[in-house]
Amino acid sequence: MVHRIDVLPDANGKVTATRQDVAAGGPAANAAVAFAALGGQATLITGLGRGPVARIVCEDLASVGVTVIDVLAACRTDAPVSSVGVLESTGERTVIGADATHMTAEPPAAAELDALLTGADVVLVDGHHADLTEGVAQAARAIGRPVVLDAGRWRPVMQALIPLATDVVASDVFRTPGASSSADAARDALDWGAHAVVTTHGADPIDFAAADGSGRVEVAEVDVVDTLGAGDVFHGAYAFALARGATLPERVEFASRIASERVTHAGPRSWLDAIRRVAAQPMSPTLD
Repeated sequence: MVHRIDVLPDANGKVTATRQDVAAGGPAANAAVAFAALGGQATLITGLGRGPVARIVCEDLASVGVTVIDVLAACRTDAPVSSVGVLESTGERTVIGADATHMTAEPPAAAELDALLTGADVVLVDGHHADLTEGVAQAARAIGRPVVLDAGRWRPVMQALIPLATDVVASDVFRTPGASSSADAARDALDWGAHAVVTTHGADPIDFAAADGSGRVEVAEVDVVDTLGAGDVFHGAYAFALARGATLPERVEFASRIASERVTHAGPRSWLDAIRRVAAQPMSPTLD
């Protein structure tokens, strides 16, 4: 549930939203929506259940071209709901959600999972549903598929996921245990086995590093109206570019360009057509 608001409410207060949207969300779901909008075939493996919210989620994702495989389809549970406030003046968002903490999801049966992953060009995981995420990442790496890890914030499962990831895409606030900076966390990820690490810093330049060198990509200056899911869109676009065979600097530039376009549109789905037009431009990273 996404509400656009003029001010954040005080304690025990109320505000009237200027706009309200209901849409499927979460890091992997948002990345899948972006991947599909760019022209990819996106499949989301997750745990939803049989409640009314789960039905809304599946219908919404199907409407934007995302296939859903629900490993909890037979369970009498329901998907979590997040309440999101987006400030009209800055586009900044505040999120309150359950993060699926009341659900335990296991990977699909081995034969089903192998069939899914054999047909995939890239796999993205986000750390939610820890057992499911780790199982999918292990299976993907076992058959040589690239694995992109959305490292928005540290979770215990990250200790297992980073060595399984070929590409770690981290936020500025992501920290490995003992790391005092995002640069320290990036070095740890490379030491633990990741082939490439990308660190976003909001509107500031994006850092990337690999065994053969490092660099920085500038971020376009745009009028920001809605930052909700911008990082997730970055991850989906990055995965799309990786599947297309782009180099590391090209992947970062492409993802930055797509995410920058997303934040200029209000609402969880209003940006889909726009990023298709932006994606048609050639990849030409501007390095610092």
